[in-house]
Amino acid sequence: MASLDDLKKRIASVKSTQKITKAMKMVAAAKLRKAQESAEKGRPYSEKMNNIILNLSNGISDKENTSKLLSGTGNDKVHLCVVMTSDRGLCGGFNSNIIKKAKSYFSKISAEGKELKIITVGSKGNDQLKRVYGEKIIENISFKESKNANYFDADKVGKMIIEKFEAGEFDVCTIFYNQFKNVITQIPQAQQIVPLNNEEDENNSDESYEFEPDEDEILSNLLPKNISTQIFKAMLENSASEQGSRMSAMDNATRNAGEMVDKLTIQYNRSRQAAITKELIEIISGAESL
Repeated sequence: MASLDDLKKRIASVKSTQKITKAMKMVAAAKLRKAQESAEKGRPYSEKMNNIILNLSNGISDKENTSKLLSGTGNDKVHLCVVMTSDRGLCGGFNSNIIKKAKSYFSKISAEGKELKIITVGSKGNDQLKRVYGEKIIENISFKESKNANYFDADKVGKMIIEKFEAGEFDVCTIFYNQFKNVITQIPQAQQIVPLNNEEDENNSDESYEFEPDEDEILSNLLPKNISTQIFKAMLENSASEQGSRMSAMDNATRNAGEMVDKLTIQYNRSRQAAITKELIEIISGAESL
């Protein structure tokens, strides 16, 4: 049984941890408001850009000579997976949910006999994947120095993907991230960005547009920008999801610490009472023996 001093130290230690988790919860709550706002503002822009590109692609007469970013290489033998996680921990199941989604996709690709290449964005994803998929990871990117998700960082990743595609290093590129729904719920997503997924075209309206200059010229400028935009959207969604998950995890940790303090305090009081009772019995026994 733990001594009174040990229990006292443990109570003080848990209370100290509780203060830290409470402070982290408040910081996450403050950051979440801004991150959620950015994610919600970014969604319409990225969706509209996708729709415009798909609308443009329908008006192209010579589809065989169109950009490979839109039509693809004609193969799907080599898959590049960009797994986007955080650089910091203590955010509940945020990173593990993305990794779980990615691993499920990796297993499917491997089962089909296709080649897999991985780019990890965020150190936590790299730490979890390198144990099993170490030889498949071709790049590990970290933005620890960046305080917030920004387009400059997203453009770096986008340009790297385009360079590798133009060098013929892969046929299909898919990004993995968490879509923010609310503080409790974040939904892991797998989004194909190269070639552009035409399945989304089903939700487009039948409106027709007149474009100037011609479709090919507009697409040659828009397609690379769209890849960076979709990555930026994923980074914004991840940022909001990370703060929401951290806020929820720290709230649970604070409540658990409170429960632990209550239990330890009861244990301390019982032990103290037992020690006092024992001393009284010893004094009474000594007095009776005189």
